[in-house]
Amino acid sequence: MAIANSDGSALTGFADWAVSVMETLGAPGAGLVIAIENLFPPLPSEVILPLAGFTASRGSFSLIEAIAFTTIGSVVGALVLYALGAWLGRGPIRALVGKLPLMDVEDFDRTEVWFNRHGTKAVFFGRMVPLFRSFISLPAGVERMPVLKFTALTAAGSLIWNSIFVVAGFYLGENWHIVEEYAGIFQKVVIAVVIALVVWFLTTRIRSIRRKRSEAVEAD
Repeated sequence: MAIANSDGSALTGFADWAVSVMETLGAPGAGLVIAIENLFPPLPSEVILPLAGFTASRGSFSLIEAIAFTTIGSVVGALVLYALGAWLGRGPIRALVGKLPLMDVEDFDRTEVWFNRHGTKAVFFGRMVPLFRSFISLPAGVERMPVLKFTALTAAGSLIWNSIFVVAGFYLGENWHIVEEYAGIFQKVVIAVVIALVVWFLTTRIRSIRRKRSEAVEAD
C-alpha cells in the first residue's frame, strides 16, 4: 500500500476508497464499509477497522462514533446473511457460496460444523475469526437461531473486535497498517480461548455425570 498523497500517508486501492467513503459520509460511511466487508468475507476487516480509526484521528468523526457505527455495520451485515440463510436453507446457500469469487464452500462447511458444535459461543467468538466472522451468520439463519439472541451475540463480539482495531488505528494514525501484522496473533488467542472453554465445559459435564452416577450407585 504505497502511494504517497499530499500529507504523506500511504493509502491505495481499496484502502484509499474506504477512507474516501468515510471522509465523505462520516461515521455512517465507516458503518457502510464494514457492512460490505461482512457481506463479502475476502475484504479484510483487519484493514478496514484500523482505517476507520485512522480517519477518525483526522477529525472526520470521533473515536466513539467510529466504534459505534462500525459495530452497527457489522450487525446489519450479519443480519442480512442471517436472513439469507433462513430464507434459502442449507443446500442453496452452500451452492451459492461455491459460486462466489474468492470463496470456498469448505469454509462454509467448517463454519457450519463449528456452529453445530458450539452454538452461541460460535456466534460470539466467530466475530473475531477471519471468514467465520461472516459465514457464521449463515448456519445461524439456517437453524433459525432466535434473532434477538443472534443480534445480541453478534453485537457483543463485534464490539470487542471492532474496538480493538479501531482504537489501534486511531492512535497509530498514519502507521495504521501495523495493526494488520498483529491481527493473526489476536485471532490465535481467540481460538485458544474457545478451545479452552470447550475443554472446561466438557470436563465439568463429565465430572457432573460421573458424580451423579456415583451418587445413584451409593443410593442403591
